[in-house]
Amino acid sequence: MFIQKDNWKKEKHMPVIEVPEVVRAGEAFQVKVSVGKEIAHPNTCEHHIAWVDLYFHPEGEKFPHQVGHFTFSAHGDAAAGPNKGPV
Repeated sequence: MFIQKDNWKKEKHMPVIEVPEVVRAGEAFQVKVSVGKEIAHPNTCEHHIAWVDLYFHPEGEKFPHQVGHFTFSAHGDAAAGPNKGPV
């Protein structure tokens, strides 16, 4: 099973995916992915999210399709040392 469900309001590691209720074929639409929506996720050098992949799994198909990837390059590193930066 590719999809796991949990109560995102009680979990700081559960991704929350927000999309419009209705989309039209051939039209672009915005997808918002967040982690720690209700409970803030700590973002330190030792404990951070480095990347997020987004997949679409069409009903009845065997494999999902990757539709997005985002890499977070700032997570607390600074010249002053770990967790001393403004991020």
